[in-house]
Amino acid sequence: MSSSDELRDALEAVERVLDSGGEADDVLRDVVAVLAERAGYAWAGIRFVEDGGPVLGPRAGDDAAAAGAAAFPVLFHGTCVAALEASGELGAEDRAFLERVAVLVAPYALVGWDTGGEAWVP
Repeated sequence: MSSSDELRDALEAVERVLDSGGEADDVLRDVVAVLAERAGYAWAGIRFVEDGGPVLGPRAGDDAAAAGAAAFPVLFHGTCVAALEASGELGAEDRAFLERVAVLVAPYALVGWDTGGEAWVP
């Protein structure tokens, strides 16, 4: 379980990554690095929904800890396009934090996703 201060600092770091912009894959790689390094999760990653199944994308931390990861849906117009995953002892504050991060990264999680012709600019 992360402390409130760690989560606040990690959220600020995530927001800085998103504000900096860049290629979606690079942004997501930097976000999961923040989750592993600053928020203190044993493992963090993004699984994209592609061809009806999950495909592991950027990840950080101890891959052995991925098996116990909790998943938080990443939605685009109500459709799940990915899952933000993190492992470790997740308390209520951690879950709220990860749900918030899942919302923030949604525009970057459309890698390989058909937006139905809707313009997409992360």
